[in-house]
Amino acid sequence: MPAVYDLLIQRGTVFDGTGAPPRIADVGVRDGAVVTISEAPLASAEATKVIDAKGLWVTPGFIDIHTHYDAELLLAPGLQESVRHGVTTCFVGSCSISMIYSDAEDASDIFTRVESIPREYVLPALREKKVWNDAAGYVAHLRSLPLGPNIASYMGHSDLRAAAMGLGRSVDPKAVPTETELRWMEQQLEDGIDQGLLGMSGMTNPWDKVDGDRFRSSALPSVYARWSEYRRLHKVLRRRGAILQSAPNLNNPINAVFYLFTSASLALRRRLKTTLITLMDVKAKPRLDIVMGGVTRFFNACLGAAFRWQALPQPFQVYADGVDFVIFEEFPAGEAALHLKREFDRQKLFASPDYRAKFKTEYQRKWGGRVWHRDFGDAHVIDCPEPAYVGKTIRQIADQRGAHEVDTFLDLVIDYGPKLRWSTLIGNHNPKRVAINLNQPYAIMGFSDAGAHLRNMAFYNFGLALLQLSVQDAPVMSPQKAVWRLTGEIAEWFDVDAGVLKPGAQADIVLLDPAALKRSKLDRYAEAPFEAMGGLQRVVNRNDGVIKCTLIRGEVAFENDRPSARLGKQAMGRFLARR
Repeated sequence: MPAVYDLLIQRGTVFDGTGAPPRIADVGVRDGAVVTISEAPLASAEATKVIDAKGLWVTPGFIDIHTHYDAELLLAPGLQESVRHGVTTCFVGSCSISMIYSDAEDASDIFTRVESIPREYVLPALREKKVWNDAAGYVAHLRSLPLGPNIASYMGHSDLRAAAMGLGRSVDPKAVPTETELRWMEQQLEDGIDQGLLGMSGMTNPWDKVDGDRFRSSALPSVYARWSEYRRLHKVLRRRGAILQSAPNLNNPINAVFYLFTSASLALRRRLKTTLITLMDVKAKPRLDIVMGGVTRFFNACLGAAFRWQALPQPFQVYADGVDFVIFEEFPAGEAALHLKREFDRQKLFASPDYRAKFKTEYQRKWGGRVWHRDFGDAHVIDCPEPAYVGKTIRQIADQRGAHEVDTFLDLVIDYGPKLRWSTLIGNHNPKRVAINLNQPYAIMGFSDAGAHLRNMAFYNFGLALLQLSVQDAPVMSPQKAVWRLTGEIAEWFDVDAGVLKPGAQADIVLLDPAALKRSKLDRYAEAPFEAMGGLQRVVNRNDGVIKCTLIRGEVAFENDRPSARLGKQAMGRFLARR
């Protein structure tokens, strides 16, 4: 007699992703879907595989709404670093930089410098594998991959604009798209929504720069668009009920208010679901999150906006190898350094007295747009060929030398280049502010940036970070609310088929140990080689013992901190179309 269930999860504490209180139950899975959730015990003999979940939480798989896995999908589509931490659905194409419409070199150049991913791996992969130039072809490509998690995607405005105008014109501040080009972009947007894409992602922050040699250090194409162009495309999104994702101009916080007006219905039109990065208590801009939160609350409550700030539930700790980090794009002296590709040229620049004077002036400027606090007293050396410097701040080393901290930093970079590894905390440093932000109705959980900044940050375990806050001695929210914020709430807002456990739902399931979660050091530093990029050591998270099992469509993807042999070799997840 055939088994009733392919998999039976017995006696776990089941959270269904709706925010309802958990219950002790068995979960039966067949053909990749949940077929029953029973508080009465089900017979083990009726299942092909049985998992004893006594003492474990059983939750829907987590949804990561902000990744840049676009390139990694070409090279290692299992996306192991996210799956090991319970993520079963990832969104790609964020911040205007999808890989749908542009040719291989353009797609690479608008992606690699912004996301700090080596061009020498991304460009060859695109040249070899990119045979599509529209949404239908891209969706077919995703469906052909041995996906680990489910993938949903935006179409990126920089990608779309570069394809319409050519990359050169799209980054020319004086150029505007012709009416024919605008209509082509509108039609591609319509077609993409028809294919199930989430909507469009944009970018107005000028710090994100183009890679390569042709248009190096131009801002992304989306940055150069005028609001008349944005309004044309937003009109399509609004009419189709699709999503707008973007980043505000951090040199001009008023820019975020334009997005709030864009989202608002104003009692005259359909509102536009809009999500921006990011709701964070940033050291460089204290209380800005409070101000923007109040403004957002007013727009949502009084002007009919549907606006959500993406929020990260953990300290924003970052790492840099010398000057190789996006925070240096914030000010002209840093941008000048990153424009240069050869260490020899950078060292020559750093030795210049005029350059040092300019760097000091900009470093000391505390007003204007910035995310980095520009405080070398809050920058700790974590690795260096000179071991005496490890554990000290740049300022402490400067004091020992009797030198200015900027001179000391530049001297260290001249001496050691990218072998000078240092770290700083950008934001989310105040647990009370983090707790307040995570509970706001205008926040939506995400902004892991998974798949990007491989040497600079790792927030693959953001879901565990939120859940840990729900089980600490002074919890910031209930466990069922935390699970809902990572699963069902996201799925409902973005209108995707994920995030809940109920009969008929896809069996994307996480089993985790709440006791191990409570005691785990989630912020412990770790690195691991990324074999698909030549063994590059990337920053990762390692919280062994917390996630016992990650299931995607009822199949074990990760178990006891080890990937399934099938992960990344045969399809588990699927392209997840917006409903």
